[in-house]
Amino acid sequence: MFNNGKELLKLCKEQNKKIYEIVILKECSSSNISGEELKNEMKKILNIMISSSSSGLNKKINSISGLTGGYAKKVEEYKNAGKTICGDTIISAMARALSTSEVNASMGQIVAAPTAGASGILPGAIITVKEKFNLKEEDMINGLFTAAGIGEIIAKNATISGAYGGCQAECGTASAMAGAGIVEMLGGTPQQCLNAASFSLINVMGLVCDPIAGLVEFPCIIRNASGVINAFLSADLSLSGVDCIVPFDEVVDAMYKVGRELPTSLKETALGGLAATPTGEELKRRLL
Repeated sequence: MFNNGKELLKLCKEQNKKIYEIVILKECSSSNISGEELKNEMKKILNIMISSSSSGLNKKINSISGLTGGYAKKVEEYKNAGKTICGDTIISAMARALSTSEVNASMGQIVAAPTAGASGILPGAIITVKEKFNLKEEDMINGLFTAAGIGEIIAKNATISGAYGGCQAECGTASAMAGAGIVEMLGGTPQQCLNAASFSLINVMGLVCDPIAGLVEFPCIIRNASGVINAFLSADLSLSGVDCIVPFDEVVDAMYKVGRELPTSLKETALGGLAATPTGEELKRRLL
């Protein structure tokens, strides 16, 4: 039904529908299920996101390796103290993203959207925006379907694998999905959704994947927190009326080419970046 952003926008215009509506129609057609069944499945996904993004806010969750843990709780407590620089909305989103990442690192249940390593960004963004603007569950569901459409396009035309494209492909794609989803939730147009997705990818173009000891923990968890903020600022840019002068499909293609050009040491091999620092090497010896 659509393979890229240009085709998606054309369908939205021809059928006078939003992105989430086109995504639902496409999925119903390919899966042979009803729209109601599909929405119920997305509600299950949303509930897992809500659970994982809140689990670490009030209790310390340690990773299996012991390398990380308790970041979400610390950030939540910092927010509650009322002396943050960024304000409650941003800090809440960060804490939720960290919580989901910690649940992942402790082998708990998360939604890999688009990957486990970047799983905190979409729930942190969607849930916080719903809370800030007092939106409905239906708005969150629509945002998630919009995000899914963006993720599908990137997966088809580029990559969502850190091992192949660097963290730009994981946290970058998650931010793009979240940015588009937020714009949908707040009444933006299909073009504005794609603008937000484009900005999100542009902001982290070339971001390397350098997990210490090869574990999806550090700096991965921290990049989930920054990825939420990337989605927020990208959505605000788009909703303010700023247009991306490079079309979404071209941005996706550029991200893919950049990922291919990154050296192997910077693509989830733990041979470069932070993983190759003296501390990173010491932690690798200790943990492995």
